[in-house]
Amino acid sequence: MKETNGRYISSTFRLLSLLFILLFSAQTVCAQLADSTAFKGYLLNKEYNVYLRINFYDRNIIVSGQEVFGELPGYIAKEGSSYCWMVTDVTIDGNKAEMEMVNDFGSEDLTATLTQENDSTYTLKHRSGATIKLPNNGKWQKLPSTMTFKKVRR
Repeated sequence: MKETNGRYISSTFRLLSLLFILLFSAQTVCAQLADSTAFKGYLLNKEYNVYLRINFYDRNIIVSGQEVFGELPGYIAKEGSSYCWMVTDVTIDGNKAEMEMVNDFGSEDLTATLTQENDSTYTLKHRSGATIKLPNNGKWQKLPSTMTFKKVRR
């Protein structure tokens, strides 16, 4: 009886250990899947009528009308304008993405951080370099150094 009882305890321990490993693996996979969409999509700031179109994972965003630049991680633009700032390089670290950006003339560049605050809210912070300027009613509009964006479906 002791030998059977020992086998029972041993097999129960193995089963519980395997179950724990499977649950931990499933949690890790789910977290990775959730993270793979955090920096992908269309982000809108209604106050300034500007948007970010990004895919920092596949880096396959094409700027409409400016296909000559090829596939990029993303860009920021104003509704109704072809002028934009393109994301040329990005590094993701948890809920933050450090971006290198250049205007579509190639005359100015900057570094900014995009932080995911929750599932639908992001904060863009200018770190260094040129100020983001976009056309607004025939004039250049300087955007603030910190802006909030909402993820929207398009």
